Amino acid sequence: MDGKKLEFKGEEALRELERLTTNARELQEAILRDIISRNKETEYLRKYMMGAEDISEFKSMVPIVTYEHVQPYIERISNGEDSSIISGHPIVEMLRSSGTTRGKPRLMPSIAEDLVRRTYMYNLLMPIMSKYMPGLDKGKVMHLLFIKAETILPSGMPARSVLTSYYKSDHFRCREPDPFNNLTSPNEVILCPDSRQSMYCQLLSGLIHRHSVLRLGAVFASALLRSITFLEQNWRELANDIRLGQLNPSITDQACRSAMSHMLVSPNLTIADEIESICNNACWRGILVYLWPKVKCIEAVLTGTMAQYIPMLEFYSGGGIPLVCTMYASSESYFGVNLNPLCHPNDVSYTLLPNMAYLEFIELDNGLRCGDEEEVQKEKVVGLADVKVGKYYEIVVTTFAGLYRYRVGDVLQVTGFYNNAPQFKFICRRNVILSIDLDKTNEEDLHKSITVAKEILEKQNYLLTEYTSYADSSSVPGHYVLFWEIKLMSEKLESGKAQSLVHPELIESCCIAIEESLDYVYRRCRTNDRSVGPLEIRLLECGTFEALMDLLISQGSSINQYKTPRCVEPGPALDLLNSKVMGSFFSPKDPAWNAGL
Repeated sequence: MDGKKLEFKGEEALRELERLTTNARELQEAILRDIISRNKETEYLRKYMMGAEDISEFKSMVPIVTYEHVQPYIERISNGEDSSIISGHPIVEMLRSSGTTRGKPRLMPSIAEDLVRRTYMYNLLMPIMSKYMPGLDKGKVMHLLFIKAETILPSGMPARSVLTSYYKSDHFRCREPDPFNNLTSPNEVILCPDSRQSMYCQLLSGLIHRHSVLRLGAVFASALLRSITFLEQNWRELANDIRLGQLNPSITDQACRSAMSHMLVSPNLTIADEIESICNNACWRGILVYLWPKVKCIEAVLTGTMAQYIPMLEFYSGGGIPLVCTMYASSESYFGVNLNPLCHPNDVSYTLLPNMAYLEFIELDNGLRCGDEEEVQKEKVVGLADVKVGKYYEIVVTTFAGLYRYRVGDVLQVTGFYNNAPQFKFICRRNVILSIDLDKTNEEDLHKSITVAKEILEKQNYLLTEYTSYADSSSVPGHYVLFWEIKLMSEKLESGKAQSLVHPELIESCCIAIEESLDYVYRRCRTNDRSVGPLEIRLLECGTFEALMDLLISQGSSINQYKTPRCVEPGPALDLLNSKVMGSFFSPKDPAWNAGL
């Protein structure tokens, strides 16, 4: 299973897909044998297998683990020890995951061959898309792609996001011309480290080529919506650049200026007038198809927590063109593709490919809540080809780079099979209750941050009696909302009057304290990426949470087992909470963010 054998394109890629999915069980066993053979002499595997190569011994002796178990090995390599402690091939970089441990992002080991595997997955997407939408090679692609800040570890290797790794690699920068992926934006603009300047130039590039764009999108739906908001704020400047044939002086990155000079070769009054006429409309419903009239689809991750953005993208697209989710991937491994790209995002199932990594699945109780903190009891682990339709599973991955039986944390449901490869619907991340962009806040972290704020309240003689939360994506960027019911600890004043007497500065200080207590990824999204807006606290009338309990019990919850939900979704519960709001307060400043983490 040499990664160099994965360089397939076009019809050849589709034929390879058929072969892989037909022989899923055999290929998975071959992948695992290959991983064990390459890595049997590592410190990690020798600890459990003593140099053995038997698959059954691997499954019986090597434990299923979480990040806390592998973190010490990764830290040793990050600090300069040889990567042979977990991998038989040199680890060339650490991929920074969106998950966190103890407030810091998780680091996932990566070897050079991993880039070949990711490239194979990307090369498979357009042959699949072209089966459903012919003619995608007759125009341009406006994909808004961004890199994120990276750090150099004490070992000298970089720590960066998996997408930044790919965009900076020769697989992307030196790719051969491809009529199916003819990007509107030059590489220099995509690789600009200043996200504002990059976004400005990418939107400008897309507008210059507005009559040639057939596909529009971003990796995550949240990033695409941020770009639309940026366009709302800057369309006049963008149109003026096109009208004058000159780049706005606010763009100071020299690589961007040089690349854009080849596009802005002369004034174009026609396109500038068209943009101004379209963007001057008071309502931006359908703005994407007005600005890019030939666009056939919008591509972005719209499953999992990103599903909250489907209504907004349907609004901006006018609801007349498909929203396409193409693939399922993570920092640990790339997993699978959507073989039915024109289905609605709510119905997406991903076909998991057996050549990316060795995959196992922990069967879960169908009633398991996505935010459940409890460990799965009597874990039943099955292979890729042995999952059952309708069942829920947590995915476990073993990679060539040194992750062994690692719990990714994603909960999936089997929806069917393509040949002999299972198809999964992404359900959620285990334990995550709040997420806007790459941030993932679980119930424990939320509780810890609110505990800090409770101490601030109590010093001022206030008591937080109950709370819940909501990820508000009705505006861009979205933000966390906390619903609080508080009362004065003094018996001289009725608790229902507490909200009307509270000083705004007190609740704002609580907002600040909570944001400062949330993890690294949240603070980075707030302060550096600007992909999450200021946290909001909404104070509620006294008795609101009793009314919430009555509502949920009337809908079928057990009065004996009732617990206040720590996160609510759009629906009657949210409507009730919002009807009882007495005051709303936002965090007045950005939380601290240490780029060196």
